[in-house]
Amino acid sequence: MSPVPSINNAGVSVVEAFGMLADQTENKALQDAINAVHTDIGKGETLAKAMRKQGGVFPEMLCNMVEAGEASGSLDKSFDRMSIQFEKDAALQQAVKKAVTYPIILVVVMIAVIVAMMIFVIPTFMNMFADLDVEMPASTMFIVHLSDFMVAWWWLCLIVVIALIFGWKAYAATESGKEVTSALAIKLPILGNVKTKSACARLGRTLCTLLGAGVPMVDAIDITGRSMENLLYKRAMKDAKDQVLRGVPLSKPLQSCGLFPAMVVHMVAIGEETGNIEAMLENVAQYYEEDVQLATEQMMTILEPAIIVVMAVIVGYMCIAIFQPMLTLYDALS
Repeated sequence: MSPVPSINNAGVSVVEAFGMLADQTENKALQDAINAVHTDIGKGETLAKAMRKQGGVFPEMLCNMVEAGEASGSLDKSFDRMSIQFEKDAALQQAVKKAVTYPIILVVVMIAVIVAMMIFVIPTFMNMFADLDVEMPASTMFIVHLSDFMVAWWWLCLIVVIALIFGWKAYAATESGKEVTSALAIKLPILGNVKTKSACARLGRTLCTLLGAGVPMVDAIDITGRSMENLLYKRAMKDAKDQVLRGVPLSKPLQSCGLFPAMVVHMVAIGEETGNIEAMLENVAQYYEEDVQLATEQMMTILEPAIIVVMAVIVGYMCIAIFQPMLTLYDALS
């Protein structure tokens, strides 16, 4: 068996490194996979082949990078590139998740407050006027009827909400549902901007990493497309792969799909003309990774007060509807 290459500048071999990595891993499934890889490469198998045998535990992109690194004798550089790739990707996903999660929490709290007022607060106030001959305003009667319905049929409301949630999830799992949700995700006024910039950042970072490791352009486009979360971007990258196979420059299908901003198309075209596409993709990745951070902060800055204002309007309307009969009663007594 040929000498085992060192995995990093410390001179630790691949076999030793995976042995130490298994001891440090807390996740049981991942630890078992690492141990299996450790055993296989100890028997002389290549690292990429050993990792692929673990049934998808290791991302395909990582396996391709390892294979390219083994072929070129630069495995340490492949792992360095992948560490940067995964760190950037995790930071990007965390930023988008944070931007989406906080508004959802505010909406859930708003709905919970409204439901609590309808079921517990409004009936208590309305009982005060039950035996009094006070004419109720139309706004008050609307709130009262809505409250009575929710108190009497709360179980039906709960069933409808649960059915809608599970029905939407089931529909979103279908092919047509994925297409609708993907189109909706990039067309929403604020969230769509964040999703588009996130896709551009992933395109630049992933393609740059793969091409820098020596992965062929067609394979790099294919892997990048499968790493996209949005179905429309997956299809666009699949079409780009098919066109590149026919000799079309990558910038052409990126432009024709209409999903990527002009800056991405121009940067890729410049890279193709100058033969320095990796550097252009790196610039695209850095620009949009920073832009996603700014866009998510702006999104939270806009959505937080907007949701609070909507909540204040709804609760304020309910309070006015409750207190209107009291003011009418005070006028009658005076």
